[in-house]
Amino acid sequence: MNILLISALVIAVVVVLVLFSKNKKKSPEKDANNEIVQEAWKDTKRASERIAGNGDTKKASDKFVMEGHDVSSNPSQKSYGPRVDPILAEGNQALAEMEKISTNLKDEEIKSKIAEISSITKKIMQQAIDDPDDIPQIKKFFSYYLPTTVKLLNSYVTMETQEITGENIDKTKKNIREMLDVVIDAYKKRLDSLFENQALDIETEIDVMNQMLAREGLTDNKDFVLKEGTQNG
Repeated sequence: MNILLISALVIAVVVVLVLFSKNKKKSPEKDANNEIVQEAWKDTKRASERIAGNGDTKKASDKFVMEGHDVSSNPSQKSYGPRVDPILAEGNQALAEMEKISTNLKDEEIKSKIAEISSITKKIMQQAIDDPDDIPQIKKFFSYYLPTTVKLLNSYVTMETQEITGENIDKTKKNIREMLDVVIDAYKKRLDSLFENQALDIETEIDVMNQMLAREGLTDNKDFVLKEGTQNG
């Protein structure tokens, strides 16, 4: 065993014995002494790791730092990979802002529109998880339409908090309300478009299954049977 390690251990033992003998009688300094003992053991352990670790301590420390960074960034958020995570982060930020805006609004109509936009946004985010191939479309959509929607909603809050009526304020609020209807329709269309490939795949699967069932005589698809017979004839 390394001489330095042995020396460190001996010193620690001596410190522990001395402090233990002083703690036989209860005193107000007991808790402080116990802390000193614990720190002495910790220092000894760290010293032994530095002497005998042969680089393992540093590797463990580096790993801890990396893991700590990942956890501290968002400890409750499951990672779905480098392509999906940025989309989810952007979406979650927008959802949080919209929720905050909704709590500051009195207009129930706008609150209802925000709830619908948030619901569609969550479904689009889920689609990014289910089919990462859709990420380019989702990213493009989120990069402008989502933050612009949040900006419009913030403007509406600003107008509403004025608590006065006026030509400009009333006109702006009306324009935003109407625009939100357009936004909701656009969000729905975007969500629907994300299922285009899936719809084509399902349609192909159905077509193949119909053909197989018809060949086996397990379906009443007369049009297909007739077509097949005509081709074979």
